[in-house]
Amino acid sequence: MAECIFCKIAAKEIPSHIVWEDEKFMAFLDLRPVNPGHLLIIPKEHIDVVFDMPDGLYEGIFNTAKALSTPLQSAMGSTRIGMVVEGFGVPHAHIHLVPINGPHELDSSRAKPAAEEKLVETAKKIKAEIEKTEINQQ
Repeated sequence: MAECIFCKIAAKEIPSHIVWEDEKFMAFLDLRPVNPGHLLIIPKEHIDVVFDMPDGLYEGIFNTAKALSTPLQSAMGSTRIGMVVEGFGVPHAHIHLVPINGPHELDSSRAKPAAEEKLVETAKKIKAEIEKTEINQQ
């Protein structure tokens, strides 16, 4: 879809801090993280609502979230990884993976813009942990 920001990120028409991708999915840092390391996982194909995804793609995005949670948690030193699927911000199916350390942290009102230097540093940490792991969505 021409005007979808996530489609433009998937097509690499606009810059983003991609930490992982394969032929079907991409994971990148949210520019307005709830907590440092807040990732967005998207299908590269434009699908508006996560529940409209074909079964294989639907399973794949959740398996990708599961696979990325361990390296994300390790990179950020968080107690847990929270997951949110709400779909109001951008009309393109996506999952938020957020490093959390306590209850009530998955509140979007806590999101604030991150400095470019911090995003670069965070992306490097996460990529380093992902490289130690085999990401398998099966």
